[in-house]
Amino acid sequence: MVFLLGALLFSWFLSSVLYIPFIQLLYNLRMQRLKQVTLDAFNKRTPIFDKFHQIKAGTPVGGGVLIILITTILFPLTLLLMKYFWIPITAVYPIAAEIKILLFTFISFGLLGFLDDLKKTFVLKSDFFGLRLRHKLILEIIIAAVISFWLVTDLHINIFYVPLFGVIHMGWWFIPFSMFTIISFANAFNITDGLDGLASGVLTIALLAFWIVSASILDTSLSVFLALWIGSLLAFLYFNVYPARIFLGDVGALSFGATFAVVGLILGKAPALIIIGFVFIIEVASSLIQLLSKKFFHKKVFPAAPFHLFLQYAGWPEPKIVMRFWILSIVFAAFGLFIAFLTKYPLP
Repeated sequence: MVFLLGALLFSWFLSSVLYIPFIQLLYNLRMQRLKQVTLDAFNKRTPIFDKFHQIKAGTPVGGGVLIILITTILFPLTLLLMKYFWIPITAVYPIAAEIKILLFTFISFGLLGFLDDLKKTFVLKSDFFGLRLRHKLILEIIIAAVISFWLVTDLHINIFYVPLFGVIHMGWWFIPFSMFTIISFANAFNITDGLDGLASGVLTIALLAFWIVSASILDTSLSVFLALWIGSLLAFLYFNVYPARIFLGDVGALSFGATFAVVGLILGKAPALIIIGFVFIIEVASSLIQLLSKKFFHKKVFPAAPFHLFLQYAGWPEPKIVMRFWILSIVFAAFGLFIAFLTKYPLP
């Protein structure tokens, strides 16, 4: 555990040092949130959102890139360092396969989000960069299918335990279940990432809960990955709290949401994943309800969606919303840990 804490602190320190020049680099590359006059050209005017967030135009986008780079580079180096110093590495699954799945998810969904960020910042209208919703969803399905296939074939994960009900054997049906989970959390995180410090703070709390679970089952590779990810995420959060100096962008949002889901699936804690990530579910559910209501009934259920935007519309200050979502996340994380350890030590 001492080594894991050291990895977290080193990742935090390295990220903290690099974020200041990285933010300046994003300014130089003009990777910034567009002004509304530019968005109007694409018929994407959203009056309620603009009312509260137009002031943020010009803020650099793409903070997730540095987190992905640092975590991806440090992850194998840290494991090699542990092996060099004869630090025990224990595993629940084949280590190489687990590393492959974690990094593939982290990077592939990050690249998909990066294409979206290019569209939003450089306003490139070509078919390649201008990812429409259906095109992005198709790519998400393909990537999630590959990851889910590996989970079943390489890690042999096809069951999960539900407290009071027992073990559910899904067999090959685990693949569509896993795909749905990964895609849902990728987009749920993206929707949640709408206020300064909201998504990144909620994710940090949720990952700390999963870190405790991974350490308890002695899955070293996953624990190292989470330690490095949390450390870099904490450094980003310092610059992302209100008023934010940098945003994650889709490159971070899609990557982190999908990887969060994969971590939960690897741990075999699907019920805990739902509870620990319940803030993300609230956000995506509110948007889905609003979308379906407008499509089929031609009226809104909420004045604004997702839920955090509705609270802004109701008059809640942005920092107040974020802090209360963080508190909710701590409660959900504690409850999720209770469920996770109930799974480990089921009631008689």
